[in-house]
Amino acid sequence: MTLYEGMFLLDNTVVREDWKKAKGLVTEALAKHGGTVRTARRWDERRLAYKIRGRQRATYLLTHFDIPGDHLPALRRELDLSERVLRHLILRVLEVPPAELELHAAENAEGFTVPAPPPDDVPEQEPVEEAREAPAAPPEEGETAPGEERPRGRREARASAEVVS
Repeated sequence: MTLYEGMFLLDNTVVREDWKKAKGLVTEALAKHGGTVRTARRWDERRLAYKIRGRQRATYLLTHFDIPGDHLPALRRELDLSERVLRHLILRVLEVPPAELELHAAENAEGFTVPAPPPDDVPEQEPVEEAREAPAAPPEEGETAPGEERPRGRREARASAEVVS
């Protein structure tokens, strides 16, 4: 068996219902595919850089697990099809960091409460446009507006083209 580290972005609607249920989505999928979970903990809840499946926020679950390498493609396929796992990243590692073991134990200790996620972001409001100056009156016949060239007739355009060529 090979040791892997996995980061999973979970849909906050499931996380708000029950953290253990949300965590179970991933740990049960790992067990189903022959994996053994060493650590699984809530890493953080953050606003996403861009919407994923219409969600602006997600909760990150960090895991370390052993799984046979030939079972990994089936696990990835199941995670891709899951509507509750928004994204996942699985990397091979050499060992579980000792700090992760401590944080995993602290999360599983009696009396641990998962911090409540903040409310979803309210949509950003459109910026209010400032009043613009009234457009200038159109130029009179024969005059040109500031910054504009005077329209040329066919003869003048042909003459200027001959001079350039």
